[in-house]
Amino acid sequence: MRHGKRNQRLSRPMDHREAMVNTLVKNLLRHGQIQTTYARAKETQRLADRLVTLGKEGSVHSRRRAFRVLQNRTLVKQLFGDIAPRYLDMPGGYTRVMRLGLRRGDGAQKALLALSRLPEVEPARPAGPKPSQAPKAPTAPQAPKPEQKKGDEEKKKKGILGGLRDLWTRKKKGSGAS
Repeated sequence: MRHGKRNQRLSRPMDHREAMVNTLVKNLLRHGQIQTTYARAKETQRLADRLVTLGKEGSVHSRRRAFRVLQNRTLVKQLFGDIAPRYLDMPGGYTRVMRLGLRRGDGAQKALLALSRLPEVEPARPAGPKPSQAPKAPTAPQAPKPEQKKGDEEKKKKGILGGLRDLWTRKKKGSGAS
């Protein structure tokens, strides 16, 4: 008998069901929203809300508990650093499930599971010139000066480690002078 069992079975064995729900939660945290069936979305919502609650606690133990589900350090950092702080003033309801309609192949109810507070994104600027500015006439490209060529070639030869080395030496010189 299934007395006291509150999860949906989703027609899968326990280990397969847990892996599927964990993967859905990972994708939800990565992308902010996922599209799946309604039953899967409701089951995933329960686990996602628990993880956000763990993120609000912020203790080492809660990080370890979240890592058991997510199995990815960058996702745990994202959960505790970016996602959970958005919900500090909310007692719950971190995700929402919206029905989308029936799936064409088998008629299953589709749903969109999304975090209720998505990160604020800056509006994209149009690529063209501003309306107040008139387009400038194209000018002939000027040949680079020989001094500029040397500097560019030196930067290319140094690579990324050379640039870091320069920063380190500048920092050492700056701290020694004071």
